[in-house]
Amino acid sequence: MASRSTPRTGMRTIGSPVFAQPQPTPDPTVFRVAHPSDSPAYRAIDALNKAHKLAPLPFPVPRGAPEPQLSLQEVFGGAKSTIETITHRKQLVFHATGDCGSTKGPQHQNEVADKMTSDFDESDPAEIPQFNLLLGDVVYSFGEPNYYYDQFYEPYRDYPAPILAVAGNHDGMISPLAHAKSLEGYLRNFCANGFYVTPEAGGLSRTAQIQPGVFFTFDAPFVRILALYSNALEDPGTIADPKTIGTSQLDFLTAALKRVKSEQYAGALLIADHHPPYTVSRHGWSVEMLKQIDRICESTSVWPHAFLSGHAHNYQRFTRTHANMQIPYLVCGNGGHNVQRLTGHGVQALRAPQVIQQAGTDVDLVVLENYDDQNYGYLRIIVDSEQLRIEYHPATDGARTKTPDDSVTVDLKSRKLVHYVANNLGWPKSAAKARKLRTEQGH
Repeated sequence: MASRSTPRTGMRTIGSPVFAQPQPTPDPTVFRVAHPSDSPAYRAIDALNKAHKLAPLPFPVPRGAPEPQLSLQEVFGGAKSTIETITHRKQLVFHATGDCGSTKGPQHQNEVADKMTSDFDESDPAEIPQFNLLLGDVVYSFGEPNYYYDQFYEPYRDYPAPILAVAGNHDGMISPLAHAKSLEGYLRNFCANGFYVTPEAGGLSRTAQIQPGVFFTFDAPFVRILALYSNALEDPGTIADPKTIGTSQLDFLTAALKRVKSEQYAGALLIADHHPPYTVSRHGWSVEMLKQIDRICESTSVWPHAFLSGHAHNYQRFTRTHANMQIPYLVCGNGGHNVQRLTGHGVQALRAPQVIQQAGTDVDLVVLENYDDQNYGYLRIIVDSEQLRIEYHPATDGARTKTPDDSVTVDLKSRKLVHYVANNLGWPKSAAKARKLRTEQGH
C-alpha cells in the first residue's frame, strides 16, 4: 500500500501551500501540551533491546516507487515562475538541521528557528533560502501526533518557506506502553497527498508537506537530494533487511543513481538520512547501511557530492577520500534537542582535524575536520552550477551574524574540496564610494 495521508476530521483543505503565519508572533515560553517523563517507556525499550527483541519496523511503500520523486516546483504548488527566478539568480540556498524536537520546552528550538528565519533578511535575493530539510527526529519521543504543535508547528510558525523532512528513529519508534502506529504523525504531516492543514497544526496556517513517502528523490534547481529512512532503532541505522523491511530502499537508490547516470546529471547530488555513517559521539557507525549504499554507488559509478545526517546531538564534519573524490559527511543533530558532548566528563576534548579511519584495503581514509558539541545550530547550503558550499551556523551567534563557524566547498566536476568562490554582494561598489568620499574629504 502506498503511503499517503487523506483528509479526516479536523483537517482543512487549502488547495495551495502555506508556509508561515501572516504576521510574526512572539516566541512561546512554554509548551501547550504537557510532556510527561518517558522514562518508563525507555526502561521497557532497554529490556526489549537486551532480550534482542527489537527489530526495524515496516513502513508503507511511497507513492511512485521504485523511485518516488518530488520537485521543488510541486512543493511550491506548481509555481513555475519561482523556479525560473531561482535559476535566473544562478544559485540555490537552503537549510538543514536535525533532532529539532524538544521535550523540555521551546527555548532551544526557538533559538535555531529564529536564527534560520533571520537568513531571509538579505540584501541580495539570491541569498534567501528556498526550503528547509529536517534530518529526522522531528518529534520526540515517539513521533506522537499530540506533540507536533509544540515541537514542529509552533517553532517554525514564522519560517517563510517549505519544510521537508527525512524520518528519524524517534519519528518511527513506538512506545511499548502505547497503542500507536509507527510513523503515524510523520506520514500525516509530511506525506500528505494534498495541501491540508492538519489538526496537529493547532490553528496555525502551515500546510502539511506532500512528500511521496519515507524515501524519495527531491529535485530543485542545481541540486538533487536522495532522502532515505534509516528506521526506528536507536542504533544502527537500517535501510534494508530482507526479514523485516525488505529491500525497497536499495531498489530506490539503484533506480535513482541509474537515472543520474543516464541523464548525465551535472548538479550537486546529496544523500540525506538520519543515522550517520560516521560519528565520534556515543552513537555508533551504521556500518552495514553504508556498505549497502557504497555497493550501489560502486555498481552505478555514481557517488554523492555530500552526505547529510542527524541523530548525534551535535555538529560534526568528516572528509572521506574515496578514489579521487573527497566527500564531506556532515552530522547536524543539534537543531533543538539536548546538545551532547563528544567526550564525557573528565575526558579530554577531541582535537580536530584528526584521522578517525586510516585508508586500507577495504576502507577509505576518513578525517574528522571540525565539530561543535556546545551549541545548537543548523546548516546553510549554497549550490550553483559549479560548486556546493555547506556552512554551519550556531544559533547563539544571533540574527546579526552572517558568518559561518565552519564551512566546506566541493567542486562539482573535480569532486575535490576547494576554496569557495565568493559572490559579489555589492560591497566592492560600496567600498569604492567610501574611498571616493574619503578622498574628497582630504583623508
